[in-house]
Amino acid sequence: MAAPTPPSHSSGRPDHLLVVDDEPTVRELLRTALRYTGFHVDAAATGQEALDLAARRTPDLVLLDVMLPDMEGFEVIRRLRAQPRARPGRGGDVPVLFVTARDDLQDRLHGLRLGGDDYVTKPFDLEELIARIHAVLRRTRGEQLARLTVGDLALEPDSHHVTRAGRTVRLSPTEFRLLHFLVANAGRTMTKNQILQSVWEYDFGGDPSIVDTYISYLRRKVDKGEPKLIHTIRGVGYVIREPRP
Repeated sequence: MAAPTPPSHSSGRPDHLLVVDDEPTVRELLRTALRYTGFHVDAAATGQEALDLAARRTPDLVLLDVMLPDMEGFEVIRRLRAQPRARPGRGGDVPVLFVTARDDLQDRLHGLRLGGDDYVTKPFDLEELIARIHAVLRRTRGEQLARLTVGDLALEPDSHHVTRAGRTVRLSPTEFRLLHFLVANAGRTMTKNQILQSVWEYDFGGDPSIVDTYISYLRRKVDKGEPKLIHTIRGVGYVIREPRP
């Protein structure tokens, strides 16, 4: 399976995340989902293990549970902030996103006052969590993703918000990834193989009919009226382009 185009540091390398959670199922879910998204991921089951990993290699962001077997996540962030940076030129403190079942308002405030960059409570929506990770990374680096437009279609990568002629278009995560890929390559014909590799990450002959199926879903939602933006290039693939005069 080909690696997705990863979220990356200014150096061009994939962002490195550290997941800290003592629940094996949650830890594995996050590790698998985040690697699939394109991050490099390490995982720790205890606070001390997390501190040891961070000392050896400073992560770009830490996802930190509060309830750990050896110390609270609040103590982990205190010690993490006191560690010398393992990567020269890192600058500032490593961003920390709390992911925890501790949903009391005082816990939230305490985590943020200690320097946490965001606070997400369990159970969480995976898509929202990934969006928050991207937002924290951009915010701590002063980065923003540009709004993408084709004709009267507008796509906001930060919020996954899509509009056509000012009307909100609700898409599934896969539909959004497909539309984002087409819009990011507006005016260029994308083959089914290119789409499979970039949206579904298949590089071993994945069933190309899934592309046709999801293109039809997008057309029903994005191209209900006129002018049409999504076009089939027979025998090649698909292109999204500005309406022709």
